[in-house]
Amino acid sequence: MKNWQEIADRIIRKERETARRNRDRIPYTTEAPHRFNDYSAPDRIGWWTNGFWGGILWQLYAATGEDTFRDEAVRVQHRVESVLLDAGSMDHDSGFRFLLTFVADYRLTGNADSAGKGILAATNLAGRFHPKGRWIRAWNDPPGNDRTAGWAIIDCMMNLPLLFWASEYLADPRFAQIAMAHADTAGRYFIREDGSARHIVAFDPVTGGFLRELGGQGMGEGTSWTRGQAWALYGFSLCYRHSGDPAHLETAKRIADRWIDRMPEGKLLPVDFDQPEGDGPYDSSAAAIASCGLIELAELLKEDSVRSDRYLAAAEAMLSLLDTLDADYDPEHDEILRSCSVDYHGEAHNIPLVYGDYFYMEAILRLTGQAAFLW
Repeated sequence: MKNWQEIADRIIRKERETARRNRDRIPYTTEAPHRFNDYSAPDRIGWWTNGFWGGILWQLYAATGEDTFRDEAVRVQHRVESVLLDAGSMDHDSGFRFLLTFVADYRLTGNADSAGKGILAATNLAGRFHPKGRWIRAWNDPPGNDRTAGWAIIDCMMNLPLLFWASEYLADPRFAQIAMAHADTAGRYFIREDGSARHIVAFDPVTGGFLRELGGQGMGEGTSWTRGQAWALYGFSLCYRHSGDPAHLETAKRIADRWIDRMPEGKLLPVDFDQPEGDGPYDSSAAAIASCGLIELAELLKEDSVRSDRYLAAAEAMLSLLDTLDADYDPEHDEILRSCSVDYHGEAHNIPLVYGDYFYMEAILRLTGQAAFLW
């Protein structure tokens, strides 16, 4: 059994140095050896991952109480704030960018101005809802190009907590109703009978009706892109926490059971469960996200001790492998997880990605009881 507190302490010691070196930056991956790049420039600030560095800093502040982490998180928010006025950048990933920054600030410090920014983001996300199809549109197209007008993606399940928070903050049920409607649609059209998840579903942009599955970032149509499965696992678990709808819990359990059945033993996680067996490519970010989802599900199912223990044991097994095979705790290196992948067919394989580090840290801190709940 791993000493999770010892691992948490190693992460915190490392991140003190990483945060110091990356002051005024918003990292995405490494471009120089062991050094994060910077996505805070105007042409990069709208990137979907730009909330995760703020989330890391707020988790560190919650765990340590050290003001330097809070101060740097606020500096990140000053840069991300400009995205609120950029219609082209405001898409379905508002939860990733604003829950982990402005809403985290409000939850941990009571900053009402940050809460207001979170409400602006939630209102934009709610405006992407298709009332006939009952789904939230994923991306934006340039004016006059409607190629993705009917596309929704499984990643959006992780952005729904922004809407649940907005309903609670404003005492306005409409936001939560939109989130639950999208989750119902996702459960019907994204989750296959075997518990695996599609990445992209194309709906008719006029009628809202289902058209077809698209392959997305996995190996192909009908395969199981692991990060997509992880978004589904954690997303439906969080949805049940907020909605209390038993259907969302049953969907989360079905996804979790399928995940555990396909976990490779003693190896890092592949990019797609259906890819040929061999030496990669890997996606440690998917393992970290799924670990958070399994920990969440284990907590929600405490009264079902057999199932809860099974889910927690699977999360700990994945985190143990990440700790042993992939994690870098050297304070002179910026990254923690080294074997993440953007997608199956692209070239960005076995690299650090900031969201991999975020979810790995969140999972470890959840095991030690030090994590802030930011979803």
